[in-house]
Amino acid sequence: MNGLRQPRRVLLVEDSLADIELTLEALSGAEFKSDVTTVRDGAAALDFLRNTPDGYPDLVILDLNLPRMTGHEVLAAMRADKSLRLIPVAVLTTSSAAPDVARTYELGANCFLTKPTDFDRFVFVVQSVNNFWLGLVRLPH
Repeated sequence: MNGLRQPRRVLLVEDSLADIELTLEALSGAEFKSDVTTVRDGAAALDFLRNTPDGYPDLVILDLNLPRMTGHEVLAAMRADKSLRLIPVAVLTTSSAAPDVARTYELGANCFLTKPTDFDRFVFVVQSVNNFWLGLVRLPH
């Protein structure tokens, strides 16, 4: 365990209400509990990260296809900001396109996952990301 506070904090950046509900349901059954804040566009994500009074989240789960500012733009801004660059970012998106994967890693994402269309597989993926980043990995706080 990484010795951080329990539960950990996750910022979910997702514009689809259906995907938000699915992700929250999956996280509710995860081994390592997390407090989840949800924002629905890229600009709101950066605003939250730069202005949260309670410190930074332990993990950002980021969609690429967002209004106002894409996930790639959010990721680039996070990695350019000294105070945000160490926050782990798991990209969870519908894309599986090679250029999206390459660009995401070039910008410094910690992992790239394509959203499964099967509910059980989706739950498995979200819980695995949560349990890995919030339960097994030592985070730089």
